[in-house]
Amino acid sequence: MKHTDERTRPVPPPPSQDPVRLVDRHGHRHEHSSFGTPDHAVLAELQRAMVIGRRFNRQAGTLARQGRLAIYPSSTGQEATQVGGVLALSEQDWLFPGYRDSVAMITHGVDPAQTLSLFRGDWRCGYDPHRYRCAPQGTPLATNASHAVGLTYAARNKGRDVAALVLMSEGSTGEGETQEAYDFAAVWNTPVVFLVQNNHWAISTPRHARGMTSPLTHRAAGHGMRNHRVDGNDAAAVYTVVAHTLAEARAGGGPAIVEAFTYRIDPQLDSGSSEHHRDSDEVGYWTERDPLVRLEVLLRNEQIVDDGLLEVYERDAERVVALIRERLNEKRLDPASV
Repeated sequence: MKHTDERTRPVPPPPSQDPVRLVDRHGHRHEHSSFGTPDHAVLAELQRAMVIGRRFNRQAGTLARQGRLAIYPSSTGQEATQVGGVLALSEQDWLFPGYRDSVAMITHGVDPAQTLSLFRGDWRCGYDPHRYRCAPQGTPLATNASHAVGLTYAARNKGRDVAALVLMSEGSTGEGETQEAYDFAAVWNTPVVFLVQNNHWAISTPRHARGMTSPLTHRAAGHGMRNHRVDGNDAAAVYTVVAHTLAEARAGGGPAIVEAFTYRIDPQLDSGSSEHHRDSDEVGYWTERDPLVRLEVLLRNEQIVDDGLLEVYERDAERVVALIRERLNEKRLDPASV
């Protein structure tokens, strides 16, 4: 296949073994040689979006258990990865979410009630993808990856400065469609960042039981792509690394894989079922690394926010879920009605 872009991309560096971290689990700044912490306004917005996302997850889970949603794949515990990645996008960029990425979608601006249309069994995705620059949620694993490559390839050929962020799970990286997307992205040099949310579980199977002992970013070298590993519970680090990687992609650096280490606290599906296979020590370990608590401590210690502003974030979150409850009383969620 002929390369359509004559710009020369740099040889990808070997994967770093240490994830990028800018805020440690105690809420203290962590110095990094290559990346700096975002400014105060960005840090505050990251926290606000995570507060809204956590409340959204809890409300959607309750609605699923009440039978008002057929299912809901919660991302509680993964908010920093989804919020940090999405807020790094520019206005013209596109988001390609998977089925567990509702928090990313509402952070990107998609109507929160319309986001839940898929989980009510609606016949369409529930929102206008072009309006929000957000592709329909992909239920089959990895189907969103090749779509992102195709969109950015077409946009570049039309002279448009458009990049894309693909949200994936670590389980989806074993799909053939993922490898095909990696190959085409590298050959065409498209500005796509594949953000892999390594939450350590695929339904009821832990990561170590699947033989995934080497970093997922090692696969990037085989496709000629750049790569980074990041602490996925550090919203500041996710934002900074994804923003940097997107900027390099736009400048001709080509696609990249970013592996974010995080953890899914809730069960696979919030629909009344439970999971009893997890070790309590494992859950406790990750609970101590809660992304919301970590960033809040930093914001308080550095007097970036106070109790009053944090209460505003909580009220904003309550307004979002109140809107969802109100809209779910409607017969259907018609995008034309918004």
